[in-house]
Amino acid sequence: MLAWIRRLPFFVVLTGCGVASMYIPMVLAIRLEDWPVARTLFYYTTFFLILLLLVAIAVTGDDTSRKTTRDSLVTVFGAFTVMPALLAMPFNYLVPEITWFQAYFEMLSSLTTTGATLFDNPAALPAPLHLMRALAAWFGGFFMLVVAISIFAPLQIGGFEIFDMTGSPSRATTRIRAADAGQRLRRSVRRIFPVYLLITAILAFGLMLAGDRMLVAVIHAMSVLSTSGISPVGGLSGTASGYLGETLVFCFFVCALSHHIFTSRRPNTIITRARQDREISLALIFAGVVALLLFLRHVLAAPGDGPAGVLTMLWGGLFTVLSFLTTTGFESVAWGGVHGWPDPGSRGLVLMGLAVMGGGIATTAGGIKLMRVYALCKHGQGEISRLRYPSSVIGQGMRGRMIRREATRVTWVFFMLFLMSLAVIALALGATGMNFADALVFAIAALSNTGPLAGAAGTGFSDYASVSDTAKAVLCAAMILGRLESLAVIALFNPDYRH
Repeated sequence: MLAWIRRLPFFVVLTGCGVASMYIPMVLAIRLEDWPVARTLFYYTTFFLILLLLVAIAVTGDDTSRKTTRDSLVTVFGAFTVMPALLAMPFNYLVPEITWFQAYFEMLSSLTTTGATLFDNPAALPAPLHLMRALAAWFGGFFMLVVAISIFAPLQIGGFEIFDMTGSPSRATTRIRAADAGQRLRRSVRRIFPVYLLITAILAFGLMLAGDRMLVAVIHAMSVLSTSGISPVGGLSGTASGYLGETLVFCFFVCALSHHIFTSRRPNTIITRARQDREISLALIFAGVVALLLFLRHVLAAPGDGPAGVLTMLWGGLFTVLSFLTTTGFESVAWGGVHGWPDPGSRGLVLMGLAVMGGGIATTAGGIKLMRVYALCKHGQGEISRLRYPSSVIGQGMRGRMIRREATRVTWVFFMLFLMSLAVIALALGATGMNFADALVFAIAALSNTGPLAGAAGTGFSDYASVSDTAKAVLCAAMILGRLESLAVIALFNPDYRH
């Protein structure tokens, strides 16, 4: 049986796993005795699995050719377009107030780990559907981890384009490049899934010990690991774990900053690589500096808070800044006091800038990625040193030599592509009748896969439910583009990537 499944096209297996995950919220509906939801999920899931089984039988034996990396890119693109269409059907049936396309938007937002939702009131959805959204996001985050390691890394896209991997002495790296794309995908699944599941379970158990209900703890744990920001209670402010739960979540933000946590085999290797990881160091520096500046601005504008209030406000800023830097979008309970600060529009610009910067490469986070920002910072530092000492020769060390000479140029090209995509999406949203401020916020939220950003970036926010279906279609395209990145889309349509 397993040998037959291995011979199937990866798209069929992937779609089957995504559809079968709906059995989990069905079990929750049975536990809650919500029989209409349980029956609906059972019927739709079973029907889709039967169809996929027939498709699998039909294509058995036709998948004998060696799969190229470009074929895998087509699979990734197909997964983000077809799977939400299937998941939207039971969602639309259970929530008749919305159309199928709006349900498609909801599920695509979850699968791309964006976390944008049409339901600002969590009570509008039953608990199994909240779990269904969180599972889709968790599955989508795991899928992107696998894709980044097995497809993006050999193609040197997705942030890996700044590394010089041609002279890597690692035998494992050589074997990965030489392997068939399907073999790389299966190997990455076996390697990453146990770690991904274990970390999620540890965080969920910790949140339950801190006082959260099991469902809330599990959904928030999956949301943190997938950086989707999905919550059944409207965010961390609706939880019972309080600041202890926030501290646990804060510690697990590191999973969105470094891919070594999922790819290293031994704990001591994880600690060593995390300590040397430039992305983690850069994220902590940015988070600390931005949080301190926000805190000082608040103290100067509204002095008089006691020591407890000062520490609480500092923690709220630090947590929320790192949350948006990882494109998760959770706000601290203490961040509520920030809404009373002067000029909230500038606070929104800070959050938008953090979301655009994004997390680490080969993680579930969106955005430009911290390693690209690091490459630009190193280039600027080198140019300044060259102006001061034109004849100097500066050593870079072994880790510094892993960065390609063309890294700055490639990174700048990607940055320009990102800005051009942002401008086109904002203009398209403006053409649907949206004002400039909302168009810019929605475009950044979709392209950086940070759905909660749209509600936290400023005043006068119009929620996703009030956006027209035409604008939702633009946001759907932006979410897929942000998840795949522009270089992957170019590689998808480039015939030179048939290898």
